[in-house]
Amino acid sequence: MNKNNEHPTLLHRFLHWEESTPDSIYLTQPLADGSLVDYRWREVGDQARRMAAYLQALDLPPKSSIGIFGKNTAHWIIADLAIWLAGHISVPLYSTANADTVRYVLEHAEVRLLFVGRLDGDAAGWNAVSAAIPGDLPLVDLPMSACGKGESWERIVAAVAPLQDVTRPAPGDLATIIYTSGSTGNPKGVMHSFGAMFNAPAVTGCMYAGGQGTCSSDRLLSYLPLAHTAERAVVEAVSLYSGCRVFFNLGLETFSEDLRRARPTIFLSMPRLWGKFYQSINERIPPAAQQAAFADPVEGELMKAQILSALGLDQVHTGLSGSAPLPVKVMEWYRQLGLELLEGYGMSENFGTSHFSLPGQVRVGYVGAAIPGVESRIGEDNEILVKSPAQMLGYYKQPELTAESYTADGLFRTGDRGELDEQGRLRITGRVKELFKTAKGKYVAPVPIEAKLGNHPRVEASCVTGVGLAQPLALVNLFPDTRAMLGTAEGRDAVATELEVFLAELNAQFESHEQLGCLVVVAEPWSIANGLLTPTLKIRRNLIEERFHDKLEDWAENGRKVIFE
Repeated sequence: MNKNNEHPTLLHRFLHWEESTPDSIYLTQPLADGSLVDYRWREVGDQARRMAAYLQALDLPPKSSIGIFGKNTAHWIIADLAIWLAGHISVPLYSTANADTVRYVLEHAEVRLLFVGRLDGDAAGWNAVSAAIPGDLPLVDLPMSACGKGESWERIVAAVAPLQDVTRPAPGDLATIIYTSGSTGNPKGVMHSFGAMFNAPAVTGCMYAGGQGTCSSDRLLSYLPLAHTAERAVVEAVSLYSGCRVFFNLGLETFSEDLRRARPTIFLSMPRLWGKFYQSINERIPPAAQQAAFADPVEGELMKAQILSALGLDQVHTGLSGSAPLPVKVMEWYRQLGLELLEGYGMSENFGTSHFSLPGQVRVGYVGAAIPGVESRIGEDNEILVKSPAQMLGYYKQPELTAESYTADGLFRTGDRGELDEQGRLRITGRVKELFKTAKGKYVAPVPIEAKLGNHPRVEASCVTGVGLAQPLALVNLFPDTRAMLGTAEGRDAVATELEVFLAELNAQFESHEQLGCLVVVAEPWSIANGLLTPTLKIRRNLIEERFHDKLEDWAENGRKVIFE
């Protein structure tokens, strides 16, 4: 009998696993000294119940907002469970958030207590934002936290008895407020119910293991921010729904080791990391040698298995990619290895539950058809409209914006433009408001051009711009190994020649008004730290355009096809 129907929220599912499989390992946390700590469902429940009792003893108003500020750890998820068990609402904050964002979220969400975990730079990371945190806000330091200003998680759970009479929420109750990273303005607080968070893994089973769904034997590696919808949906929600094991990544330096330890069966990543894996193998085994080996049935299968094993991906039955288009070469390489990467499309507002490619139905450049249970159509201005079983309750404290975001019949206005093929698969063609007009009065959609720029192995990210210029141009961020080549005249000339040939091939694919006048290689890499990328590594278009605004006209009139800033 499927007990999922008896437990309508992820918290009900957690209580089920705590009772039925208490000795199975749920969370595996690596420590700085190289050791590991395994937390079984029983232990997770015990700590979460003790912290929930502590929260209740503070006598906060019912359904108070409780913040979680830190990198992914086992105790991030345990804190989330404790908040729910105590009857409160969790409010995640990105560990990379700056002081202004932290101040805004804490004030806007009326956060009553803040769990503080690991931050970038640890103590330095805390010092960078501490002035934005009200002095009277209660703090609890999670294990591994470098804050040192709050109550200790360990001391609390050692001193407080576990809560027995835990809150069992209704599906319609508010579970969490997820603040979108956003590329402009203040982040919006997306309110999600317990029902929506449960529905997401319930209806997306078709994506996993060739349609078989997820199960308790699956393994996940948590390394993308849990403060973002994608990781929350694929790691936290799936693990609680199906009772599977979650391994954590300690940091960039240990990523390869952590990935090989986890040997995940489900792996969610972004095009940038899928591409880095591809490049790392190409550096060790030249592509020509790979293709020669692949042509031999016996040697080819052996090499493919060795490559996937070296990456820690040999057990993956479902590889997921999102946030930006996958370069075609990268997708085809993984397919040769026997791992078909599935691209998808979702938003914070529908808990990532919208469209996804299915095995054997992948079309390059498309993000798949609507997931069963999702209603979708193309509206005016080719805007993608979606109604999802995991749709948000609305934007926190913004009823007018919430109302504006829906059609009369209840479909969410995504703000993305798209088109459908004959099988109902969706292609993203840009943002409704990102079209810009050149000096010739022609409109240009930057996203499709940026997607094709991303197919070049040297291009890490790009931003197509050109308001008021005769022709659009592209600002280009190169991969580190290519940037290293620019240190010599010979290397720079080689890169320039290669990019100029690529530009000519690229322009041949577009209408005359869409063709790029030049490629500008920027000097400083775009990053989260300098504010030009969001925490999910999307470009902050408005800030990039603002930074380079005064130079665009000179570059456009320069006459060269490849310009180095």
